[in-house]
Amino acid sequence: MTREHCFLGFLISVSLAGVVETQPAHKSLKPQRVHFQSRNFHNILHWQPGRAAASNSSVYFVQYKIYGQRQWRNKEDCWGIREFFCDLTNETSEIQEAYYGRVRTASAGIQSGWTMTQRFIPWWETKIDPPVMNVTQINGSLLVILHAPNIPYRNQKGKNVSMENYYELVYRVFIINNSLEKEQKVYEGTHRVVEIEALTPHTGYCVVAEIYQPMLDRRSQKSEERCVEMP
Repeated sequence: MTREHCFLGFLISVSLAGVVETQPAHKSLKPQRVHFQSRNFHNILHWQPGRAAASNSSVYFVQYKIYGQRQWRNKEDCWGIREFFCDLTNETSEIQEAYYGRVRTASAGIQSGWTMTQRFIPWWETKIDPPVMNVTQINGSLLVILHAPNIPYRNQKGKNVSMENYYELVYRVFIINNSLEKEQKVYEGTHRVVEIEALTPHTGYCVVAEIYQPMLDRRSQKSEERCVEMP
């Protein structure tokens, strides 16, 4: 055996020994990929189990705090749970604040350390769904009524608060002539009621819409198609 082979074997043995020595149970239990997913201000903490936490006996504990606070707060509904997610919508309702979440695992009497998220600001990071859309035929035209997606917040009177309270929203409406298989943008603006005129009789049309946020230069996915046959 050459000296190079001996040296390589030494490195491998040290590496293998190092894996055994540096992976005690509490480290291999630590949750992985702890992060927030946010849609329409529904803010859900997600994670994956650690390498040694695949058994059904593992349970998880969740805490959260606002950036700058020293004290972490327990999320009572997510204390000793078996799921890999926790709803922190109510705890992160100040949408321009920055938050952190963290998770640890317990299994067979052993507790892992905490795994923490990156800084999370709901206003910046939430993703907006497409607008809710209704399409009605009126005298050879199509009347499109648009609504911003629902969010989980209410005002002091208990009424639903709109996404439009937090962002400038621009609605984009597209029409597809089914016979030509051609999509055309027919409206872009802030109005939520749009009339599409000058349509060809006895022709099928489909309408889709999306929301654009100018301040963030971000847009939603397109809505599902609403299709009609003109008389």
